[in-house]
Amino acid sequence: MKLSLAYFTLTLVGSSTAFFTPVPSTLPTSLYSATETTSGVQRNGNFAKLAGGYLFPEIARRRNAFLEKNPDANIISLGIGDTTQPIPPNILKGLLDGVGKLGAKETYSGYGAEQGMAPLREQISKVLYDGLISPDEVFVSDGAKCDIQRLQNMFGSQVRSAVQDPSYPVYVDTSVMMGQTGELNEATKQYDNISYMECNAENGFFPDLENSVRADVVYLCSPNNPTGVAATKEQLENAVRICKERGSILVFDAAYAPFIRTPGVPKSIFEIEGAKDCAIEVNSFSKYAGFTGVRLGWTVVPSSLKFKDGTPVKQDFNRVMTTSFNGASNIVQAGGMACLSPEGMKEITELIDYYLENAKILSDTFTKMGYDVYGGTDAPYIFVGLKGASSWDTFSDILEKAEVVTIPGAGFGPGGEGYLRLSAFAPRESVVEACERLKKVFS
Repeated sequence: MKLSLAYFTLTLVGSSTAFFTPVPSTLPTSLYSATETTSGVQRNGNFAKLAGGYLFPEIARRRNAFLEKNPDANIISLGIGDTTQPIPPNILKGLLDGVGKLGAKETYSGYGAEQGMAPLREQISKVLYDGLISPDEVFVSDGAKCDIQRLQNMFGSQVRSAVQDPSYPVYVDTSVMMGQTGELNEATKQYDNISYMECNAENGFFPDLENSVRADVVYLCSPNNPTGVAATKEQLENAVRICKERGSILVFDAAYAPFIRTPGVPKSIFEIEGAKDCAIEVNSFSKYAGFTGVRLGWTVVPSSLKFKDGTPVKQDFNRVMTTSFNGASNIVQAGGMACLSPEGMKEITELIDYYLENAKILSDTFTKMGYDVYGGTDAPYIFVGLKGASSWDTFSDILEKAEVVTIPGAGFGPGGEGYLRLSAFAPRESVVEACERLKKVFS
């Protein structure tokens, strides 16, 4: 007669000897205490160095706290750079087709290449880079932000990084997490062992690399977040020259490249001669096509880029991708293919036009009120000089009096103090309404 599995299990568990090992008396009893809430694992000390919370969740926390006190408030968000317009029809059809293929035996696919589907890598190379880079140098991912962290994993804890100040917080925070930095200097609000390259109105919001301390890894973003300023060809040529002379690797964040409309302004670092010997580029479909919640990006690592010992950088990044990533979703990559079709590129242009018009409305509003305004021409952000006022105080003032969420410049680094960043990624009617409210506050 067969015993049921349940009976067999109960019998074993009920035995005085089966599957039971007494706790050795030499082990700390606190580890087994029913009321103890801590483990015996030491915390990664690098996380203790991080200054407060990450900027954008902190903004959300303050927004939610305001709403708790003012439940009837009508908040307009010009803060986080999250797209608001729906995904256009042709691109959406690509996503839907990707879903449909999973429902038929003939077209179903499981795991793909961790580096991305070959047709998508080929299209990125052809459509977005005009063949400047090879398809095998493209690594498709779930977004530029994730790839910055993966690059940090590859670089490890022994490198010294340099960042624009102000800049996107991820560059600094991931450096801290990887153990590349010392402690936060409370006086300067900067971390030891990381180079902060000052960007301000006087230098056109582009760092003076010539007089900056040498770093192993240099992070540049163009068009820049938060300042909204795009680097000129001459500035990027100089950056490439200096990085090659110093043996530095330049990580170029081009997530806002499609917003560049000024003739002659590079959209990719690989438009600069010699960049393939010193640069890596990260990019994303988030702002191209409203993929902020869809998640699809890519990183270009040239075959000619090598570490000091001659090892190809691409080899190690490939190892990171194949070890810690199973590839972007098949569905999302189908959407990426639709983005790069002629119809998809036309829809992307129309989306970018919409957000750039929003940026112009914001820029014109602050300019007419007598403020110095930067960005907004080749980027979805405007950076407003506050005439010496505190950026966090101004953020709070606007939230309370106008019910508009902005981003204080200080959140992007000490160099951002005295500025306010506003995002054009909002519905047109919200942008117009926000401007009317802001006029009342700033008047």
